[in-house]
Amino acid sequence: MPRPRPEIPGPGQESVWDYPRPPRIERVDASVTIRLGGQLIVETRDVVRVLETSHPPVYYLPIADFVTGALADADGSSFCEFKGTARYLDVRGGVEVRSASAWNYPHPSPGFESLRDRVAVYAQQMDECTVDGEVVTPQPGDFYGGWITRAVVGPFKGSPGSRNW
Repeated sequence: MPRPRPEIPGPGQESVWDYPRPPRIERVDASVTIRLGGQLIVETRDVVRVLETSHPPVYYLPIADFVTGALADADGSSFCEFKGTARYLDVRGGVEVRSASAWNYPHPSPGFESLRDRVAVYAQQMDECTVDGEVVTPQPGDFYGGWITRAVVGPFKGSPGSRNW
């Protein structure tokens, strides 16, 4: 499939097709919450996001800001050519446990050191993830972990046929 035609951003929006490759990390002034099992498991303003061409932003939150017991080591790992080797984490909220639904980079590659003590979460595995009160839409597919808000336009990698974008 050829590279898709980017949507034109409206006022206050950005196109994921203007994001760089390799990805960029940036701090954002936003309030982020995640709920699982009827419980608020994190609420923080200490937020960074990773921006990469064709992907909605991936939000990384401090591990220390999650409620005690919300994160536990899980089986599995994956490798990003830019960020390094990721480990997976189970996420717990109330009586719910979502296996391998979060990840972090304990030893990130040079340039991505600020991700070391942060975790990203698959929105589709949670009850609700918000950015400044807006409920996010998960990035399409079952591998990527971007969060879609009204502030970004695509099309987004992860939808059928986008594997080679």
